[in-house]
Amino acid sequence: MTKTVVVFDYGSGNLRSAQRALERVGANVTVTSDVDLAAACDGLVVPGVGAFASCMDGLRSAGGEALVDRRVADGAPLLGICVGAQVLFAAGEEHGTRTRGLGVLDGEVTGLRAERVPHMGWNTVEHKAMPLFDGLDDDARFYFVHSYAAHPPAEGASIATCTHGEPFIAAITRDAVSATQFHPEKSGEAGLILLSNWVGNL
Repeated sequence: MTKTVVVFDYGSGNLRSAQRALERVGANVTVTSDVDLAAACDGLVVPGVGAFASCMDGLRSAGGEALVDRRVADGAPLLGICVGAQVLFAAGEEHGTRTRGLGVLDGEVTGLRAERVPHMGWNTVEHKAMPLFDGLDDDARFYFVHSYAAHPPAEGASIATCTHGEPFIAAITRDAVSATQFHPEKSGEAGLILLSNWVGNL
């Protein structure tokens, strides 16, 4: 049976590129701000680009905070991408301002301590035995563009890391929640394999 996936439209994110990538791996994808459709789908994708605080404002205005809480409580699969991954953590700090996140994952998002920021381009990820990375070699590369990230450790979760100046969380899973700091929808064949793994486990 084809899995239904909703890419949640709350005014931020690469909605259509995420939709196309997920359709390529066999999902039936809807881009919508309808929280009832988003609550009922097999898999929910929370995208995000830009600032942590503005993404949180958009999510709250669109009913996304309650939506995510409901799916987490129900054990329903969810995938956060880029800032959509960051807002799943307890808080984010940008330009000296701390903003409360969704609190689904332990830890906070802070600025990368690196000579060059933003971190932009293709990098490998140390992923060990995470199911999201099944079928991917250690030298598989993923596309990043960010200046902030969550950092290890993360309580009760499986994490994959990347290093840019310092190690940071590149991907994380806990129960039915998954998140990637990189953009799988922009990561070529490696990104499609990862999305296929996620859809296949819905």
